[in-house]
Amino acid sequence: MTTNDGANRSRRADVELLSGPDTLEVDIARGEKVFDEYVSGCRALHDIGRAVTVFGSARFDEEHRYYRLARQAGQELARAGYTVVTGGGPGIMEAANRGAKEGGGLSVGCNILLPHEQEPNPYLDRCIEFDYFFVRKVMLVKYSMGFIFMPGGFGTMDEVFETATLIQTGKMTHFPMVAMGKEYWEELIDFIQKAMLREGTIRDGEVEVFQTDSPADAVSYIGKMVEPIEL
Repeated sequence: MTTNDGANRSRRADVELLSGPDTLEVDIARGEKVFDEYVSGCRALHDIGRAVTVFGSARFDEEHRYYRLARQAGQELARAGYTVVTGGGPGIMEAANRGAKEGGGLSVGCNILLPHEQEPNPYLDRCIEFDYFFVRKVMLVKYSMGFIFMPGGFGTMDEVFETATLIQTGKMTHFPMVAMGKEYWEELIDFIQKAMLREGTIRDGEVEVFQTDSPADAVSYIGKMVEPIEL
């Protein structure tokens, strides 16, 4: 199967899922496929050890300051003994996986084939491919003990707010969230701290986000947050 075939297959899977009612037979067949994809992901990732997921845009090239920052973060994570997990594609994902390889750590990608932007990057020790976005997102969260959010677009924002929602609602606890590229996040943090808190849609302290542009500080913060849980 070519990359384009895989991308078209993945696109069809999501389009068909979200196209409205289906027959019972179609729903059961799709449920079996989702189950198989979920179990395959679990089997592929169950032994990756202490891991941190790095989220961010696919659209930054290696000369961009955020690519360089993510690469440094990947190196720091690897040197601290963490497996680095990403969405497996280019941009920030590639940078973090590249840094992990350079730091001597395990580099993992949970890839989803799209018609553009989502070729697996060349710095992966292990690459798992998914047809369904929601199964892939479970894997990006399930095996990690911390999360670094680099600048990104709609997909990254979706990952930021879903992770925050899981923590806020107690579905996931004690998992550190780090926002890197502080300048990029300023307006969003301002909106959260002012509009959302002001209107009472969130409460102060429900979700903590550590902001830094220092990869060393990011990794140190994650370590301080997760070590007490492991003892």
